[in-house]
Amino acid sequence: MKETAAIKILIADDHPLLREGIATVIRSQPDMKLLGEAATGSQAVSLFLELRPDIVLMDLRLPDMSGIDALANIRLHVIEARVIILTTFEGDADVRRALKAGARSYLLKSMPPNEILACVRLVHAGKIFVPPEVADHLLEFMSEDALSEREIEVLRQVADGKSNRDAGAALFISEETVKIHMRHIMEKLGASDRTQSVAIAVRRGYLQL
Repeated sequence: MKETAAIKILIADDHPLLREGIATVIRSQPDMKLLGEAATGSQAVSLFLELRPDIVLMDLRLPDMSGIDALANIRLHVIEARVIILTTFEGDADVRRALKAGARSYLLKSMPPNEILACVRLVHAGKIFVPPEVADHLLEFMSEDALSEREIEVLRQVADGKSNRDAGAALFISEETVKIHMRHIMEKLGASDRTQSVAIAVRRGYLQL
């Protein structure tokens, strides 16, 4: 009987303890093989192109770029690359961006190891997998309008403590336009003021502070 080839895996995570924990779990599986470990997004892209793993377990937050940006960079070279975003965050905006960028799954690091391993096997088999708890969180906001890129830029300025006038100057738009954007942002997020808008945007993954 022909032996089935092991699933070749690359891990990208900037936290050594978490990375080693995942690596240990993978090494214990007879049908998996750990090819390499990366601590940054650029290193993950470089190692992917060098090692050509079957699966990449990619942290959402990396020191030089987001895991989603690293995923997009990888898929510029290999469109069929299978990347699983692994994170402690579950903001619906992050999930939407990851899936739109081509992620095959979006897993929380708090999930039991056996569920992470099951996901790796499903994705390797060609499936797209979103855990129920992540899917429920995504569906909670599915009917709402997502913030536009310009609205996120405006909110980022507000989060940095800028006034409407200063935010407008930084983005080369008028103070009145900033006010209009902020009104739309608060309506979309269900926020009562600027501070609450920022807090909700961070929780949902639109902003990283």
